[in-house]
Amino acid sequence: MPRAQSDTKAEIRDVAVELFGRQGYERTSLREIAERLGITKAALYYHYPSKRDLLAALVEPLVTEAEHLLQRHSEGVGAEQLLGEYFDLCVRHRGLMLAVLNDLTALSESGLVESVMSVRRRLDALLVGEEPGTPARMGAVIALGGIQDIAVMLPAHEAAGHRDRAVQIAMAALRCGTEPGHAD
Repeated sequence: MPRAQSDTKAEIRDVAVELFGRQGYERTSLREIAERLGITKAALYYHYPSKRDLLAALVEPLVTEAEHLLQRHSEGVGAEQLLGEYFDLCVRHRGLMLAVLNDLTALSESGLVESVMSVRRRLDALLVGEEPGTPARMGAVIALGGIQDIAVMLPAHEAAGHRDRAVQIAMAALRCGTEPGHAD
């Protein structure tokens, strides 16, 4: 029975994210993705004319979700909720984030690394303001980096089970950076 076109596109994206995350973007070929799916390379090219097009299709949902997260919190909803939603975003896109970590140089050319860094800078500003002192900035960096690392480095099912604790630890890092008596 032939596959539905939308199913094939989704399957291609799923396999690509898995392989990019495990092997890196540069070390994964379109041929390898096609073979893993049991389709021809020509069929893969029908859906994604190039590896860059496939990468763009993988990046778009992450960027869109991150923008929505930033917009929802631009009015200030609270650090704990923001960190929890950022954790969830990282878990949902852990394969792509692993690909970034595995292939930073190659993916920097795609604009993905800059997109991720831009989101992090904007999240940082939402947490501690545009021009915080060094201790507050350190708290935000540790909070966001810790949330991202736990969500991405642990297996997805395990990370989800530790979400609330990860958010509480991130909140502690934020509080430590903003406690009175910590001068710049």
